[in-house]
Amino acid sequence: MPKITFMGAGSTVFAKNVLGDCMTRPSLQDSHIALYDIDGKRLRESKMMLENLNQNINRGRAKITGHVGVKARKTALKGANYVVNAIQVGGYRPSTVIDFEIPKKYGLRQTIADTLGIGGIFRGLRTIPVMLDFVREMEEVCPEAWLLNYTNPMSILTGAMLQGTSVKTVGLCHSVQVCARALFNAAKMHITAYPNLKWKTSGINHMGWLIELKDGNRDLYPEVKKAAFKRLDAARKKGGEKFGDMVRLEMMRNFGYYVTESSEHSAEYYPYWIKSQYPELIEEYKIPLDEYPRRCVHQIEQWEARSKEMVQDKKLDHKQTHEYGSLIMQAIETDVPERIGGNVINNGFIPNLPDNAVVEVPCMVDRNGVQGCHVGRLPEQLAALCRTHINVHLLTIEAALMKKKDRIYQAAMVDPHTSTELTLDKIRALVDDLIEAHGDYLPKYK
Repeated sequence: MPKITFMGAGSTVFAKNVLGDCMTRPSLQDSHIALYDIDGKRLRESKMMLENLNQNINRGRAKITGHVGVKARKTALKGANYVVNAIQVGGYRPSTVIDFEIPKKYGLRQTIADTLGIGGIFRGLRTIPVMLDFVREMEEVCPEAWLLNYTNPMSILTGAMLQGTSVKTVGLCHSVQVCARALFNAAKMHITAYPNLKWKTSGINHMGWLIELKDGNRDLYPEVKKAAFKRLDAARKKGGEKFGDMVRLEMMRNFGYYVTESSEHSAEYYPYWIKSQYPELIEEYKIPLDEYPRRCVHQIEQWEARSKEMVQDKKLDHKQTHEYGSLIMQAIETDVPERIGGNVINNGFIPNLPDNAVVEVPCMVDRNGVQGCHVGRLPEQLAALCRTHINVHLLTIEAALMKKKDRIYQAAMVDPHTSTELTLDKIRALVDDLIEAHGDYLPKYK
């Protein structure tokens, strides 16, 4: 009977997605599911929801336990085969508010701030110490377990665990699975019209690239690009109908390939879009500044009503999602191989990216675990864009593991968006202000 420990189980909707999927997999239906969170109320809600789901779709076969607070963490982890990480350190208040409001005082605007940029750096810095604490407990009480990390900043956190601990870790995202469909939707084309569709992505998290798109042996890129650019050009005109994927399509026009992550994310990953010198770009490309705080406020407001529907629904059902978590567990348990898109240390999989970078590549999974696949060199312009992110990743990881403040300054100074908007002196001042504001959520730096 496998044991699956879910860290951050108060994320009720996401817990349902991953653990509900597990309950549909025969090899995982008898699992011990250990739920862990520091918020007792949210943990109880998730446990009630999963108990209903267990009865409805799994005949009550799974054993579900709840574990609250730091003192209970080691018990939750003990003997685990799989540990799913979905924690958010600092929450909306105070940390997300700090990540947005203090940079705004310096004229630095953001959209999501969970992956790169000054917000991504500080989300990583406050999350890595907490993850290191429980991963070191994993080394003690479940040393053979796989850590499935879903928390952002994906590359920074996954890299820190792989560099700083001995625990087997893979980072998992949602964007690879839906990338091709998103491009067809943006081009207003029907993906179902291409029965022999095949595609490949390769790169880094939130900057993977759709490097191949074919129907059988026919390259679909020229056809899709023609339709996508026609829509984009019309939208850019005065009075044109704006839509949510304009940044990605403009990047495809200029760099040749479609990127895995959404436009609201992508807008803050490059030095081209959120520019105080060119404020008209915000409206022209429908860039949603402060999008993540808006989502947080909406989710908080909606949760009370939604929680009653989900938590107290005695007839709650579940359909398999596109999350990779249960597929990985099933493949390891049964030795029936699966292919996923995973975040792993490069080790030559993409030769024109640094070996110590975390890359997002096709991975094969079986009883041996998650194994990255060699995909070859990226087109050089794409590798160049990825390297601008990797620079920030590696410096942030060093800052966290070595507790060196200079590395935080340097991570911000090489960040594509931050460095185009602020001077070196202002970046140092911004970092100092953020360290002070986050207080005890951060360690002391040398």
